[in-house]
Amino acid sequence: MRHLAPPSPTAATAPAGAASARPERSDAATLRRLLPYLWQYRWRVALALAFMVGAKLANVGVPLLLKELVDALTPRTGLEAGQAALLVVPIGLLLAYGLLRFSTSLFTELRELIFAKATEGATRAIALQVFGHLHGLSLRFHLERQTGGMTRDVDRGTRGVQSLISYSLYSIFPTLLEVVLVLALLGTKFELWYVWTTLAALGAYVLFTVKVTEWRTQYRREMNELESASQTRAVDSLLNYETVKYFNNEAFESRRYGESLERLRRARVKSQTTLSLLNAGQQLIIATALVAMLWRATSAVTQGGMTLGDLVMINAFMIQLYIPLNFLGVLYREIKQSLTDLDKMFNLLDREREIADAPGAPELALDGPPELRFESVRFAYEPAREILHGISFTVPAGKTVAVVGPSGSGKSTLARLLYRFYDVGGAGLAPELAGAIRIAGQDIRQVTQSSLRRAIGIVPQDTVLFNDSIGYNIRYGRPDASQDEMIAAAQAAHIHDFILKLPKGYDTVVGERGLKLSGGEKQRVAIARTLLKNPPILIFDEATSALDSANERAIQSELRSAARDKTALVIAHRLSTVVDAHEIIVLEHGHVIERGSHAELLARNGRYAQMWALQQSGAEETVVTPADA
Repeated sequence: MRHLAPPSPTAATAPAGAASARPERSDAATLRRLLPYLWQYRWRVALALAFMVGAKLANVGVPLLLKELVDALTPRTGLEAGQAALLVVPIGLLLAYGLLRFSTSLFTELRELIFAKATEGATRAIALQVFGHLHGLSLRFHLERQTGGMTRDVDRGTRGVQSLISYSLYSIFPTLLEVVLVLALLGTKFELWYVWTTLAALGAYVLFTVKVTEWRTQYRREMNELESASQTRAVDSLLNYETVKYFNNEAFESRRYGESLERLRRARVKSQTTLSLLNAGQQLIIATALVAMLWRATSAVTQGGMTLGDLVMINAFMIQLYIPLNFLGVLYREIKQSLTDLDKMFNLLDREREIADAPGAPELALDGPPELRFESVRFAYEPAREILHGISFTVPAGKTVAVVGPSGSGKSTLARLLYRFYDVGGAGLAPELAGAIRIAGQDIRQVTQSSLRRAIGIVPQDTVLFNDSIGYNIRYGRPDASQDEMIAAAQAAHIHDFILKLPKGYDTVVGERGLKLSGGEKQRVAIARTLLKNPPILIFDEATSALDSANERAIQSELRSAARDKTALVIAHRLSTVVDAHEIIVLEHGHVIERGSHAELLARNGRYAQMWALQQSGAEETVVTPADA
């Protein structure tokens, strides 16, 4: 069992990664944050905008040609002598009409083709940056996070980039340009009444859409939060599939998930109801304006002030103008939602790294197995409870030191500090009072984390494997290793023969978190992975706890061989695995209470001797403490 870091105060009320504690970022600020990702594609953006303008000019030209075509075909008296010309003119207009229609589609497709690389490139860059940043965040963040909700936020954010660019460039800007062109034509060709009527309708439409959409946003936000919550609950339940089965709680999990889905259903119905209200109001405004303009135009035609082609042109203009406006509510809502989703993802990027490299930090310099020194190390996961109280010991270069003790004594915390998952001190302790950890005389806080972790290999107590092949999981220790090197590591971990008996051998997929393998098989894969990495520093954190006695003895021999000429820290509960250690440190409640070789500690007849006697007699001490630190 392990001691998990307790959640921070904010984590108790919000999922990790949520930005509830942060001031809300404005839409303009979110857009400014997005622009640098698009700036590298600025020439593509400019070309796409040029094609967009061309498409709209062609689109506006269609009603103009339609007017000429209708007027040319309108019967007029006294023109019998020019009938041949009447046959030629419409053919030219029809060809021009078809060309404009084709140009509209052609420019639109060229715009999307040119801009696709910019959209996908920006999306890829942001998603990759978020992915890398999440891996760079501290262990505390990952212990507090809710995986389902966080992955949903990232997924929504990346889709939000595409939606935002698509809706703004492909819908909002073209519609605004078309409105300007149509109003200019109406104002120059006809009386200004048409312009003012159109502007009034547009104003009423936009005002109504914005107000109702802002009112609807609360329901949309509630729906998204409930969707994330239900996703989190489903993912958490599926990840703990075996625990659900152990306690026969399938019905309980289904009931909890069903309650989440019911709340989500009610929120979705409420959101759809308000959307229907929005759409109905929009259609009423559009219909009223269209009827008013057509009534005015029809009256002018009957009085001879306008031609039939003028009436057709005005109607075509209004249809072209109001069709995209029909989607303004949807577009506004989607853009607002995309900005919200993008802001959530940017909030993940804004999460400060609890453990960061010092400015200008050098790489860890090693020229062989280094000395490892813990100097008065203190640590607390939370201010109210200190885990380590001034721990000091040294692992000599090329030697093995073991740390033993009851559960909750702080053993595994030493490994986490050595890896810099946390810095010494932790929560509420001043850095100058926290001590230091040094490798070859170098404070690990002053070197890069990458070089530090490159120099350390660990076989953890709880082995988690990727849902990939056995070969992939072993080679993960050194991805560029050859097949022969991987097989040699598997042989050293005593798992090669087992793998060969499998139908697909090293290509056998281990399942989610490696659940298709037994605990001992997973642990041997972890051992092979670390042996393949072959670092100068080794950590064995209960490395053989899931193995049977026969395999444990065989692998202990391999581990001793692997630790030869390396600096090794062994964290153990079973004392029989550490009898050959250069020194054994006995921890209890975060204090070093004994230290020495196996023989020396037995001779003292202290705490270590008591633990040894209990284990040799087959008894297990029972310690009612939190999970092992």
